[in-house]
Amino acid sequence: MLFGLEPSRSPVRLRRLRRTEALRRVVRETRLNAAQFIWPLFVRSGTGLRTPIGSMPGVFQTSVDELVKDAGRAVEAGIGGVLLFGIPDQKDSVGSSAWDPHGPVAEGVRAIKAAYPRLLVITDVCMCEYTDHGHCGVLTGDGDVDNDATLELLAREAVAHAEAGADIIAPSDMMDHRVGRLREALDEAGFSHLPIMSYAAKYASAFYGPFREAAESTPSFGDRRSYQMDPSNAREALREVRQDVAEGADILMVKPAGAYLDIIAAVKQDTGLPLAAYQVSGEYSMIKAAAERGWIDGDRAMMESLVAIARAGADLIITYFALDAAAALRAR
Repeated sequence: MLFGLEPSRSPVRLRRLRRTEALRRVVRETRLNAAQFIWPLFVRSGTGLRTPIGSMPGVFQTSVDELVKDAGRAVEAGIGGVLLFGIPDQKDSVGSSAWDPHGPVAEGVRAIKAAYPRLLVITDVCMCEYTDHGHCGVLTGDGDVDNDATLELLAREAVAHAEAGADIIAPSDMMDHRVGRLREALDEAGFSHLPIMSYAAKYASAFYGPFREAAESTPSFGDRRSYQMDPSNAREALREVRQDVAEGADILMVKPAGAYLDIIAAVKQDTGLPLAAYQVSGEYSMIKAAAERGWIDGDRAMMESLVAIARAGADLIITYFALDAAAALRAR
């Protein structure tokens, strides 16, 4: 007996609430909003550049002037913000272009903020786009990534982005204790108000392949499995996120998203902090490629994949589908 009422003698028919779109809409449990979406963008120096990424249909490397046009599209679509990745003119062994105050990310942040001051601008903080070897930090003599030496370079990059006007700093390198070092550096530079969105559980994934073309960041030797997480490990993800929380992370991230929905759910339940999930390049490109071949309905697959990420517990979804998904939501 429920609330003192006799159970209904009529058979339960769950299909009653699925019969029409109007019914389905009012009982829908997970709802997407364009403001949840963060749009990753790739910026480089020059003018009038919009270079397509072959493995990512609809994604481009742009110059700053074209980046500002995309920022305008983001504002018009009502999406939550943009995440900037930089492609430098020159690379070296320590990635010194990462903290160049006139580098593409810094110039891009300033230009967006001048044109659209209310648009949220997040900057990726890592070394892989800037080093000539493609790894996420400075190397030791035997070719390993030097964790603690890399922290100092990341701190310089984070402060440079903050000085340019970034709203959120997002370290993606997976060095131990980088959140604490960045928090310290930002505070010392007068940016104690600036949030850190940590790539807290970032796995060494095969789904990153197309991104490496977009960011020109393929390692020249080896791989990143000595610092990114083993896809087999779930409990370790909670250790990673708890460490980042202890060091001052304001927002956490799980990357990739689609193959790690269990991790998204576990992190949300364990921490309760605002949680982002990155629908990465391979996830995007697989849907695009299958849709181009007529194997799946691309728009439905796009929205279903995003709903799954939100249903797992993500508050923010970083996705190359941001504009298309926002348009689809407006059309409903």
